[in-house]
This record gives sequence, structure tokens and C-alpha cells, in this order.
Amino acid sequence: MFDTLPSSAETFSQWEWAQIAPYYDDLLARPLTAATVDAWLADWSALSALLDEVNVRFTIATTTNTADAESQRRYTAYLDTIDPEALAAEQRVKQTLLASGLAPTGFEVPLRKLRADAELFREANTSLIGELRKLSLAYDELSGARNVEWEGQTIPWVQLSPFLQDPARERREHAWRTLFGKLLDETDALATLWRQMITTRQQVAENAGFADYRAYRWRQLYRFDYTPDDAKQFHASIERVVVPAVRRLNERRRTALGVATLRPWDADVDLSGRPPLRPYATIDELEAKCANVFRQVAPVFADEFETMRSERLLDLESRPNKASGGYCLALNVARRPFIFANAVGTHGDVQTVLHEGGHSFHAFAMAGLPYVQQRLEQMIPMEFLEVPSTAMELLGAPYLTTQYGGFYTEAEAARARLENLRTLLAFWPYMAMVDALQHWVYEHPTESADLAQCDAQWATLVDRYWPDYDWSGVEAEKRAYWRQQSHVFQYPFYYIEYGMAQLGAIQIWANALRDQPSAVVAYRRALALGGTATLPDLYATAGARFAFDEDTLRQAVELLEAHIAELEVVAEG
Repeated sequence: MFDTLPSSAETFSQWEWAQIAPYYDDLLARPLTAATVDAWLADWSALSALLDEVNVRFTIATTTNTADAESQRRYTAYLDTIDPEALAAEQRVKQTLLASGLAPTGFEVPLRKLRADAELFREANTSLIGELRKLSLAYDELSGARNVEWEGQTIPWVQLSPFLQDPARERREHAWRTLFGKLLDETDALATLWRQMITTRQQVAENAGFADYRAYRWRQLYRFDYTPDDAKQFHASIERVVVPAVRRLNERRRTALGVATLRPWDADVDLSGRPPLRPYATIDELEAKCANVFRQVAPVFADEFETMRSERLLDLESRPNKASGGYCLALNVARRPFIFANAVGTHGDVQTVLHEGGHSFHAFAMAGLPYVQQRLEQMIPMEFLEVPSTAMELLGAPYLTTQYGGFYTEAEAARARLENLRTLLAFWPYMAMVDALQHWVYEHPTESADLAQCDAQWATLVDRYWPDYDWSGVEAEKRAYWRQQSHVFQYPFYYIEYGMAQLGAIQIWANALRDQPSAVVAYRRALALGGTATLPDLYATAGARFAFDEDTLRQAVELLEAHIAELEVVAEG
């Protein structure tokens, strides 16, 4: 009967559960043996891929236009009527496979994750998980409607970002206060949404037999290779190794700017008073020049990116009623990736396309794996998922100049690379703050349901990890700063992966500095493994080591600082 499944997710999205259920019944009724398991898996994969792509396409529709009431209505209906039934049916199919004792070739690692899923599943949670997705949609609506008044115009909140790089200190201060003042304006709405998120997550954890949501989420994220205490040790390593390095950068920044103290709106401005880089004039130019950069890293990456361009799988420009942030999602029936961004004309947009491009190349590399359970984002260690993206930022950086069809002169490219390397270095303390906040939140679910108490906890983390900034007069904005981080609201605990992956990516970059072709081959070999290998093995295949101790961190910091020093000379030339 699986021959009658639709070939496209668009068609499948019109189906009711009564049309879908017989396919699950068929899977559950079939004898499952060593001789039949491959065909059975292929059919299950086809059905699961359709459901996954429907979800992804609804996500794309509701984030590219948060004012699209019809897409919102259809997605809400899907979450109410299809998703809970599908979750329950998927659980029964997983249990059938696990009970069989069969371990198909290439399915050993996914089986470990399916066992974790089976242990977590509770019928009572299916509707709660749907509620959490709807709360996430509500957060998107709130962020998508985040507009501000700026110099006589109403603009999306995110479009203030370039003004944080304005050479005029008063103007960037005004932009910063406008930006974070908007977060304060949303306090009441966000506080209600946050309380609902925390209490619902705690209920999900309790239903599954866990004392707190962190323990539940750790298992849900398949964190088999490290513990919450290891994460806290990473925070401590960053505080000891990275914070001093960032303080050295910040002291040079303070001196170059000629100010008595660094204010939060001094973090992004060019130290020589030059205006922000304006790398492109149109979205087409951004796409075309990024394709040229990818071509220099390896021609296959340019070919894949051009495929996305021709198939309209890029939505890069910022506009009203578009959710904030950026992402790359895989369409697992079409076996294509989709990139979403909010480009506003800065170098950060170039970095975003390089970053999300790395994710897209991961999706292309995995496309040949036979089963969707080997390709699903949630079946790949998140700590590796961000390695391809962050590594691509570093691998593409040498080719930003017009010599390679890129964006800049040599001096401008050095500025751009400096901005990225400084950002990488400064990111680790910020990541530690975001992750540490979430540990506190789910260790104290009663207190943390109060948004104000989270604000207070964030302020203590700022004092530890960002000791160089003077927050006098903007104490309320300091406390509210974390509220811009959508991961905390929508994807709990999905943030430390960026810091871990950054360390892995820098190791790949170090390999490329010695032998780029070999480093790229190893990189692509690791991407092609998808979810069929363990986290340490994925890193090892890519030519890196999964580690976050002080010594490994110190080597990465020394490499970053050395290149920063070299690029500073070129940038001033």
C-alpha cells in the first residue's frame, strides 16, 4: 500500500489522520524479520519523511510571514489533530523495531537514539508537546512583530543592528537603547509566555518520570557523551581561559576608542572609526558572491548552493512580519535544504550565509543515506551539527576578496575576518552565560517561572563573563539582554553545542591551514555519515577531537589571537 503515498509533502499536508493511520497499521501488522526489515524500514522512512517535511514546510511558511493567518491556522490544526497522533504512532513503530531485536546495517546509532525516545515517550505528553510548539509559534509572532521607530521610519527590530557599528558613539547608543528598550516594552507579554513554557516543560518531565526538565532534555537531546557537570566544567574553562583573552581584546578596544570605560554599544564599532562594511547592494549580489566564496573552498559547495538558488530555497532578506534569526532546515522528501535569514546589509549577513551554507552542505552530503532516521536533524548529535556551519565560516574567510569574486579589498577583507575571529573569541563567554542561565532555570523551576528572577540571575552572569562593560544607567537593559536569545525560549539547552562545535571547527580550520584539500575531504566525509556515527567518531572523521578541556581551549585561543594580530596589520594597511 505504500505505493499510494504521495510523492510530495505539499500533497500530504492536505491529508487527515484517517488517511495516514492505515500506513502505520500496515507497518505494525507486518512480520518483522531479518529478511523483511530493510523493506519495512524503507516504508517507515518514506512515511516519516513526509510527516517531517510537512512540519518543516509549515515552519517555513509561518516564519517567512508571521502575519500569514492561513498558514498559522493550518499549522495549528496540524499540531492539534495530526502531530499528537503521529507521535503516538511513531512510538508504536519504534517499539516494534526495538522489540524485534534486529539491528539493520547502518542503523546501530539510530537504534540507540530510538531506545532513548521509547524510554521518554508518554501518551500524556503528546498534547503537551503540541502546546509547546504553539507557544514557540507565539514567540515567533512576538518577535516577528518587533518593530521600532527609527529616524522617522518604522522598521523591523533586527534592522537596527547596522547602527550598532556607527562611528558616532551617540548614534549607536541611541540605536542600542532603542533595540533593548523594545525588549523591556514586551515584558508583560513575554513574562506570560515564559511562565507557560516553564510550567509545561516541567510537567512534560514529570510525566516522563524525571525530577526536572534538564534531565529529561538531556536524554531527549541524546547527550550520551557528556553530563551537565561536564557542561558546567566547560563554563569554568571558558571563564579561566577565554575571558582573560577577551579582556585583552577589550582593553585594546577601549584604548583605540579613547574612552574611559567600554559601554555595551561600543562592542561592534570599527576601532579606526571607519563606517561599517557594506559588502553588497542586493540579495542577488550577496548570493552570487557567496557562491564564489564556496567555489574556492570546493567546487561542489558552489554547485550545491547554486542548486538552492535556482530552486528558490533561499529566503535571505529582512522584511516586516518575518521571524527573527536564521536557520537551515532539511526537506527530507525533496532531499534539499532551505536557508532562512534576515539580511540587512552588513558583513554579519555574509557570515550568516556562510554559516547556514555549511548546514546546507551537511544536508546535501547526507541525502544519499537510505533512511530518514539517519538524516533527521534530531538524530545527529547537536554538538556536531554546528561544526559544518562554523567550519565553513572559517574555511571561506580567505576568499572574501574581489580577487576570488568576493566582496572586499584586502584591507576590507582583513577587517571582516577580524570581526569574525573576534566574534568567535567573544562568543564563548556569551555562550557560557546562555547555557549557565538555562541550568539555573531548570534547577529552580519555581523561581525561574518568574521572568524577573531570570533577569536577576542573568545580571550575575554578566558580571562574571562580561566584566569590562559599564552598564550604569542601563541596568534594566542589562538584566533583559538575554531575552533576545530565541534558543532559550524555543530550543532549551540548544546553545552549548555552538561553543563545543566552534572548538571542533577551529581544529578543522587549523588542519586546512596546513593542507586545505585534505581537510575539506575529511570534513565532507564526516558530513556524509549523518546520524550513523557517534559524536566522538564524527569529530575524529572530520579531523578533530571532541573535547572542551582547558588545554584544547587554550590552543584554539592562541590560534585565534595569532591570526587577529596578523589581520590587524593588514586591516590598517
